[in-house]
Order: sequence, then structure tokens, then C-alpha cells
Amino acid sequence: MTARVAGLTRGTIATAPSVCRDCVWWQSRGNRTASKERWIERVEEESGEWGTIYYDDDGSVLGSMQYGPSGYFPRADDLPAGPPSDDAVLVTCAYLTGRGGEWVEKSLLLAAIGEARDQGAKALEAFAYRYTERDRGAERLLVHRTVFPRDFLEDFGFVTVRAQGRVELCRLELTGLAPVEEGRRAKVLRVVQEAFAPEGASVPTP
Repeated sequence: MTARVAGLTRGTIATAPSVCRDCVWWQSRGNRTASKERWIERVEEESGEWGTIYYDDDGSVLGSMQYGPSGYFPRADDLPAGPPSDDAVLVTCAYLTGRGGEWVEKSLLLAAIGEARDQGAKALEAFAYRYTERDRGAERLLVHRTVFPRDFLEDFGFVTVRAQGRVELCRLELTGLAPVEEGRRAKVLRVVQEAFAPEGASVPTP
């Protein structure tokens, strides 16, 4: 078995990190708690896959990332620097299990870019936090993330839409990107493999 990146669906959610299976923080708003099962059913019927999951060579999960059209995540309307744009796919969170954290997160984000581009989305957006120089250590890329490091997104071409304090809403325009001619995720993953893969990393297949 080789490392691979697959879509996050009701069929693969059982293999995702346990915190990701039941969490409805992004799907809820105020005192109303959403049903994850009903939310998944609605999103898959209307939009399809709602994230990606990264499997290592042995089938273990290295990380997952949730995203989808911004309207499916009402919590984002209340965040500092929000709301996200109506025409954007919003990357809401990532969960990394520890090994190769930065490489895994880059692969997941590139897969999200490819998926959004294939679906005809105009842009990808995410909330970011601007760290100081002394805080820019490896620990900011570990485990559960709902707000991404600003410089991490900047490496992919995201620009700031608006900021409130050190929290920013960032946007990557997709209209100028070349179509993913090799099919879903394939071309963009090949690019990240060539550009970012560290020596000995488990390189995913689409």
C-alpha cells in the first residue's frame, strides 16, 4: 500500500481522528447544535466531498482537513475578520497526528485547492493568525488547527481580505489557476510532491 489522499465522506469519516467524527463546532451557531449526520448528508447531496484525509503507507491516518462552500459553516460568520465570501470554498480546520506535520498539512491544502478548482469554485478562503517571529516554531503546525499560520497560507498565494487584531480572513483566487487536467487532485499533488516533499516522506497518490 502507498500513501494516499482520499475524499472525506460518510464512507471515510470512520477512519478520521476521533475528534473529527462528532465535532460540529463549525456547523453550529449560537446555542444551536447541529447534527453531524444530517449535515454530512446535506453537503454530500448538494456539493460532494467535504474534505480530505491522508493515509500513510500502512493505512494509518496522518491527518485530515475539512472544507466546503462557506455557507455550510455558519460559525464562520461570527469569527473575527469574518464572514467568509459567499463565492468561496472555506477551509475550516485540519487535524494532524504528529508525523510530518507540515508536509502533511501542505499536501492536504494542495488537495483542497485542486478539489475546489475542479468544482469550479472562484476562490479558497481560510482564517489565519499572524504569529510573531518568536512564536513561529514547529508547534504551531501540530495537532488540531482551526486558524492557520498566516505565513503558511501566504506560501500558497493567499492574500488578506480583512483583519481584526492578529486574526485575518485570507483568500486564494482560483480563476487564474490552470485546470487540473489529470483529474481530481492528481496534478496539484504532483506539484507539491516535487516542491515540498522532504527526503523519506510518504508521498501520497490521489
